[in-house]
Amino acid sequence: MKVVSMNLNGIRSAVRKDFKAWVKEHDPDFIAVQETKAQINTLDPEIVQFDGYTSAFSCAEKKGYSGVGIYAKKAPLTIHRTTGLDWADREGRYIAFEYENFMIVSLYLPSGSSGDARQALKYQMLDHFYQHQLQEYLTLNKPVIICGDWNIAHKTIDIKNAKANEKNSGFLPEERAWLDQVLELGYLDAFREVCDLPHQYTWWSFRGKARENNVGWRIDYQITTPDLKDKILSSQIFPSPRYSDHAPLLVEYQSL
Repeated sequence: MKVVSMNLNGIRSAVRKDFKAWVKEHDPDFIAVQETKAQINTLDPEIVQFDGYTSAFSCAEKKGYSGVGIYAKKAPLTIHRTTGLDWADREGRYIAFEYENFMIVSLYLPSGSSGDARQALKYQMLDHFYQHQLQEYLTLNKPVIICGDWNIAHKTIDIKNAKANEKNSGFLPEERAWLDQVLELGYLDAFREVCDLPHQYTWWSFRGKARENNVGWRIDYQITTPDLKDKILSSQIFPSPRYSDHAPLLVEYQSL
């Protein structure tokens, strides 16, 4: 079972850059997307629809902002679009497809890089997601795969310039400690379960030649419940072709 997580930085932009061709080539079973930046129901279906997939989205009330979605070859039994944190739900930061034997999530955690107010909201969502969704998933008695842009580089191996970014949102000690706590609950970083190589990044700034020089951050994850530990077969990041400032993250699991 192949699962992809991808921050599109605009679904229209990614499709124009032929992201659909990448999907056709790699043929994933699920594609969890973030930052669609669109009111999906207003777009031409030719943009939104991927051949062979059913899809659903959670859109931000603000036009051209945030938004998440999931494409799946098999329709879910239930779709969940809210976390219970009102402002985050209005920003379209969560959607989950639930099946009889597992659940897949597309999550877009906030960035705090624009200032203290957004950083405070980021911490609020981290606390809420930990106390509610992350605790609840462990009681479901079924595997859960949480795909998404978590906007946190966890370890020094996950960022090119660790020392220079210690005081920047996305690599703050408090954010990294929160991710430590998530893994202490038993959750797994699927990519790191099977790949311990350095210089593996999923996001690069548009400034300078960050991507060409691989000056990046690994902030996109597939975080799974502990019952998937022996079912993670492989993981790969695809820095090129370039569809966004992020790269697709593909993880292959044993069939669930």
